[in-house]
Amino acid sequence: MLGTVLASALLLTGAIPAVTGENWTPAPIVWTACPDDPDSPGPPDGECGTLRVPLDWNSPGGPSIALAVARHRATDSAHRMGVLLADLGGPGSSNAEFALTPGFFSPEVQARFDVVGFDVRGTGHSEFIECPDTGRPPGDEPADRAAFAALREYSERAVSTCRARNRPVFDHADTAANARDMDALRRALGEPRLSFLGLSYGTLLGQQYAELHGDRVRAMVLDSSIDHSAGLDRFLGDRAAAADGAFRRFAAWCDRTTTCALHGQDVFAVWQKALAVTEAPERSDLRDRVLKDMYGPDWPDAAQAIAETAAGNPPVTAQFSYNYASIRLAVVCQDFDLRIRDFAQYSALHAEELRRGPIMRGSTLSHSETMACLGVHGPPANPPHRLDIPRAPRILLLNSRYDPATPYAWALAIHRQAPSNTTLLTYEGAGHGVYPRNACARSAADRYLLTLAAPEHDVSCPA
Repeated sequence: MLGTVLASALLLTGAIPAVTGENWTPAPIVWTACPDDPDSPGPPDGECGTLRVPLDWNSPGGPSIALAVARHRATDSAHRMGVLLADLGGPGSSNAEFALTPGFFSPEVQARFDVVGFDVRGTGHSEFIECPDTGRPPGDEPADRAAFAALREYSERAVSTCRARNRPVFDHADTAANARDMDALRRALGEPRLSFLGLSYGTLLGQQYAELHGDRVRAMVLDSSIDHSAGLDRFLGDRAAAADGAFRRFAAWCDRTTTCALHGQDVFAVWQKALAVTEAPERSDLRDRVLKDMYGPDWPDAAQAIAETAAGNPPVTAQFSYNYASIRLAVVCQDFDLRIRDFAQYSALHAEELRRGPIMRGSTLSHSETMACLGVHGPPANPPHRLDIPRAPRILLLNSRYDPATPYAWALAIHRQAPSNTTLLTYEGAGHGVYPRNACARSAADRYLLTLAAPEHDVSCPA
C-alpha cells in the first residue's frame, strides 16, 4: 500500500469549478509526482492529483469535496488507447493506490492505457470515513425480541455517532454519487470515453456508470459482480448458499490433499466440533476466518484454523485492513434496502439463511452488513433495482463458480437482466476475483480491452 502517497496532493485543490444551474464543469486536474512512500523500495511510478466535485450532485452550486486521483501513464505513449479506470472495491479500498500497484495489469494493457484510479467518497484520501469506537456490539444473531431490541439500539447509536463524526460526506457517499464523480473525472481528463475494470463492490460502480453514461463507455470488465437488484432475502440467502458451496469445495480439496491438516478425517464433523468449541451463539470469529480464507482461496489456512480450534486453540481471526466496518454504514446501507422491521421478520430471514447455508450457518459477510444497517432509518438513497444499460456496449462479466462473496447466482442474474450486451465468463473454480488468478480469464479480458472483441458466447475457464 502506498499509505501517504496522496496526502500532499490534496493540497493542490485548484479552482472551484464553474456552475450554471445543472451544467457543471470540472476543473482540470493538476498532476504532480506522487510523494515517496516509506513502505516502498523506491519512488512511486505514477502521478497524483485531486478532483473537486460537488458534495451533493443535486445541488452542484453548493459545497465541493476533494477526491484523490492517481494515474500510471501508458508505457507505449505512441500507441496509447485512452484511460482504463480501475476500482478494487471493498467498499473501502483506495483505488488511487490500486492504479499505481505494479503487476496487476498485464504489460500489454499497461502499454496501451493510462491506468487511473480515484478514491471514492469516504476512502483513502477522499474524505475518509472512520467511526468512533462505540464498544463491543451485542451478538448479531439475537435469540429473542429483547436481544433484537438491544442490537437495534446499539446499531442506532453507532450509526448516529459515525454520521456526526463524518458529516457531511457520510450522507453523500452512495455508489450513485460515486458514478457521477466518475463522469466528472472523465471530463476532467478530457476523455470522450472510458474503459473500466471493477472488482467486487467496484462492479456496482461500473454498472451504475453504464446506466447513467453508457454511451461514454468504451469497454467494461466486471469481475465478481454485486447484484444491485437483490432484496433482503437474496442478499442474505444467495451469499449463505455460496459460502456453503465454497466449503464443500474446500472439503473435497482436503479429501484429496495429503498436506491438508484435516486430511483423512470427516471435514464436516471436525467443522461442527470446532464451531461447538469456539462459538457462543453471538460469536462468529471462526466462520469469519474461514470465509475470508475462501476468498483466496487459502485452503491450507482454513484447514489449520479449523483443526486448531477443534483442538481447543482457536487462532486469531484476520481483520480487514481498511475502513470497511465504517464506510459500509454510509455505502452498503444506502445502496441496498437492508431494513428489518422487527424480530419476527429477522427470525424468518435468519431461518432462510440457515436453510440455504446450514454448513457455514449463513454468510458472516452479508449477515453482519445487514445487522449493522439496523440503525439506519429511512429509505436507501440509492435504491436497488434491475440493471438497465441499453446505451452501453458489450460488457464482459467474470465470476468464479464458487465465489463466497459475490455469488455466481448474482452474475447469472445480471446477465439475465442485460442479455443483449453482456457476456459471462465462468471460472470453474473457487475464490473471489477472477482476473488476477486465471490466465484464461485474463487473456479474454485483455483481448477485449485491447481490441473490443468480447467472446461471442458465454465461455468457461477451467480451474
